[in-house]
Amino acid sequence: MPRIISIVPVLVIALLSVTHAKQIAPSLAAGTMHRALDEILDLNVRDGLVYYRALQSDRSKLDRYVASLDVPSATYESWSKEARMAFWVNAYNALVLQTVINRYPIRGKSDQYPPASIRQIPGAFETLKHRAAGRGVTLDEIEKTILPEFNEPRLHLALGRGAIGSGRLRSEAYTAERLAAQLDDVQKEFASETNMVKIDRDAGRVAVTAIVSWNSDRFIKAYDPGAAGPLAERSPIERAIVAFIKPHLLPLEQEFVDQNKFSVSYLPFDWRLNDLTGGAAR
Repeated sequence: MPRIISIVPVLVIALLSVTHAKQIAPSLAAGTMHRALDEILDLNVRDGLVYYRALQSDRSKLDRYVASLDVPSATYESWSKEARMAFWVNAYNALVLQTVINRYPIRGKSDQYPPASIRQIPGAFETLKHRAAGRGVTLDEIEKTILPEFNEPRLHLALGRGAIGSGRLRSEAYTAERLAAQLDDVQKEFASETNMVKIDRDAGRVAVTAIVSWNSDRFIKAYDPGAAGPLAERSPIERAIVAFIKPHLLPLEQEFVDQNKFSVSYLPFDWRLNDLTGGAAR
């Protein structure tokens, strides 16, 4: 009997250890699973452009990372909000890379887009299904259905759509621990990138990327200060745009915005492939 009693505490400790391991495993997975993508981006991305040919010739790590995205839905649901946001941005960016190299070099015939554009791949965004977090999703479903649930419009500026017109694809993966700082950087870069914001003081114009218009409801909800102050007569999206970019503009640009004599428009989205192979985007 004493021998049996002595074994009981050991069994209890073992069971508690297993339970604890199961509880922390999802957290560990969320924190470590994106290291492979971090290495891929660090090696193949420069200033937002991608060495697609090199990535295609050594694609095994990317393919393994994409396969790892299909975690059980219960595991995904156990993650923090920040971990889930980072997961979907990373998933989107990795799936775009895989979609491009699956068809690289792209040779499209549609006159609606540049010849090498990802848009020349039939259904690249609308119909091609991928496995992530225990479900089948398209790129459009990630952007238009999943990301809006987080009410964080800057996530849409972190997406590398395989195009020059997107925000700069970072040479690192997003992580839950650094997500706030990374999105702050995205916002700061937004105001200084000419494919995101163009301020023409002489013409009295402020032009921003069409990505903002695609997600206007979320930008308004997050950044519109309301109908008060010098911009009270402006539309909600115009007030949101000013609130979003003004803190990161140059002093002369801030002064121009404060004068409130500008028009607001959207830049045409540049669907040229963000390809660094050969030294230039195509």
